Amino acid sequence: MIIGAQFYTLRDFCKTPEDLSESLKKVADIGYTAVQISGTCPYDPAWLNEELKKNGLVCPLTHYDPERIANDTQAVADEHSVFGCDHVGIGWFDLTTPEKVDEFVAKYSEGMKILKANGKKLMYHNHDLEFAKIDGKVMLQLLADKTSPDELGFTLDSYWVQAGGGDYAWWLRNLKGRVGCVHYKDYAYPREMRAIGDGNMNWDAIIAASLEVDAKYAFVEQDNCNGLDPFDCLKRSYDFLSAQGLK
Repeated sequence: MIIGAQFYTLRDFCKTPEDLSESLKKVADIGYTAVQISGTCPYDPAWLNEELKKNGLVCPLTHYDPERIANDTQAVADEHSVFGCDHVGIGWFDLTTPEKVDEFVAKYSEGMKILKANGKKLMYHNHDLEFAKIDGKVMLQLLADKTSPDELGFTLDSYWVQAGGGDYAWWLRNLKGRVGCVHYKDYAYPREMRAIGDGNMNWDAIIAASLEVDAKYAFVEQDNCNGLDPFDCLKRSYDFLSAQGLK
């Protein structure tokens, strides 16, 4: 499993192409070899491809414009192919009721098929709201039940699973085959995001489960660094995970 850096962590340092270029270099200097591009300035796919190559990085996953994913899917697939990215991510959807789950499936069902035909997969990133339970069914599970593992994967987020009352290792195993790219962030009292190893989550169990289900990439994300330097937080996380034998 490869450690990646989720660039939403660095969104305030990626507001121009020049800033994004410098942030890619800084992340590579920390030791990361993979990135998820999300929350940055607009970029030309060919330009991003060159920047990735220059820094020895790959980008296996994005968070992309959800409307374009639904309505301009072939172009989205073509753009991702330019920089070698096979996972197209949606960062949020209001999945708090069965009706909302049906709305998601209806909106993206055709796009999922187009992405699959182009050798790509749509990835859904959870927060805590997907752990709403109605008639005994958790909405995240309902979404999984209503979609094909070949067409929809889950960028399962450790912090938000914990915030929703779930067991991250259990959910990884439950969604085996659909969690090729996951999000790692630590959870600390009182409901704070921390660098990996600085919070209270059971990382031995999480890493073991991630390896068991063949997660290929674990992207470190920290939406809120609580006043600390986001690059320093990414380095703390990288150093912790490297000490566990991950690279």
